[in-house]
Parts: sequence; structure tokens; C-alpha cells
Amino acid sequence: MIGELLFFLVLGIVGLEAVDEVERKVKQPNIVMMVADDLGWADMPWHDSLAIAPTLTGLADSGIILERHYVQPICSPTRSALMTGKYPSRLGLNHMTINAGEPYGLGVDEKTIANHLKDLGYATHLSGKWHLGYCSWALTPTQRGFDTSFGYYNGKETYFSKISAKYFDFRLDRLGDDGNTT
Repeated sequence: MIGELLFFLVLGIVGLEAVDEVERKVKQPNIVMMVADDLGWADMPWHDSLAIAPTLTGLADSGIILERHYVQPICSPTRSALMTGKYPSRLGLNHMTINAGEPYGLGVDEKTIANHLKDLGYATHLSGKWHLGYCSWALTPTQRGFDTSFGYYNGKETYFSKISAKYFDFRLDRLGDDGNTT
């Protein structure tokens, strides 16, 4: 009797481990977040049939459109709220854009959505404009939860020349195995 109980107990533990392994292999859904500065309500095809954007329409048709949310009138406050889930006024970033060369950024003690997604096992990538500070490596995207960052640290660049504040601003950063940006 004790032998049978021990056998079932061991079998039960092995069974639980197998279930856990199967649950870990279940694919997590992909999450794609897009932020478009200066985009008007009628600039999207699902609001105005004169707007033509087949790729965005396809993404919207197969995803969720979040469009009943408020943003700030300038870049850095909007991005700080999106990245942290906090009001920009709580972050000290509600009235200003972080300009090139400014000696501050989104506080390093603030956990970003990329940090939270990494904790859940996601790979995280940023493409586009960061605009949350870069005066030290600790403020840059790959030190804020992103595995890679492809784009700009600043604002007001042109997509053709990639110039911001008279300087070239276009980067491809990767987080190395040692935790440093390469």
C-alpha cells in the first residue's frame, strides 16, 4: 500500500512537471504598440475612407485599437506616460520635451513597460523615437528593458538626413549578454 501510494505520488509530481513544461511552451501573444505624433482622428482609414493605409488597416482588423485615451501635446510627456503607466506630472515630465543634450531623462528608478514585459518572458524591441533622455547610458532604451533599439534618441529629426540639433542621430543598440549596450 505504501509502495503504491509512493508510486502515485511520484507519478503525480512527474505529471505536474510535465504540465508546467507544456504551459511554458504555450506561445504568448505578440504585442505591437504604435505611437504616432501629431496624428489626427480622421487620419486613420477606420475613421475616414479617404485615408488609405492598408497595412495599418490590416493590423487594426486583427488586433485591438486603443483610441479613447489621452496624450500630451508634446512628445516626452506622452512617451513617459506610455512607458510607465504614470501621469507625466508624477514623473516631472509634464511640461517639457527632453531636448538634445539635456542632462536629464525618465528617472532610472521608473520601471518601463519593456521591463514588465521582460519579466513575463517577452523579447522587447524599440523602433523609432525614444525621446526620454540619453545623457547617460542608464537612460537609453537598452538599459530600460529593451533588447534592441533602432532609431533616434532625440526629436525633430528628418527621416532622410537623420539630423537632430545639427548632429547625426540614428542608432542600432543591442543589449549584450553582459548587460551592456553595444
